[in-house]
Amino acid sequence: MVEEFGETTNYEENESETKTSEDYKEEKKHHKHLEEIGGLGAVAAGAFALHEKHKAEKDPENAHKHKIEDGIAAAAAIGAGGFAFHEHHDKKEAQEKRKDAAEEKKHHFGGLF
Repeated sequence: MVEEFGETTNYEENESETKTSEDYKEEKKHHKHLEEIGGLGAVAAGAFALHEKHKAEKDPENAHKHKIEDGIAAAAAIGAGGFAFHEHHDKKEAQEKRKDAAEEKKHHFGGLF
């Protein structure tokens, strides 16, 4: 499958190969970036929800429409927050795996030293 906008990286597809500490460093960086994007999405959706709530109070003719948009934006904010939390967990997991990979690299003599 050819991607039009660039190549995406799936960090889970190389499970059969041994990952190095650098691979886990890149994975951690990737999850950190996605965590920050999720947090920004949560803030933006929350701000939009508050904006729509304010509009519902100020525009009684279209209050029902604004209340619906407020609810949708609030749900989006919750979803984005959940995504950010998920990526935070993945980032911590990659950090632990990087630490383990670095320890394995130091002890490559099989316990002889």
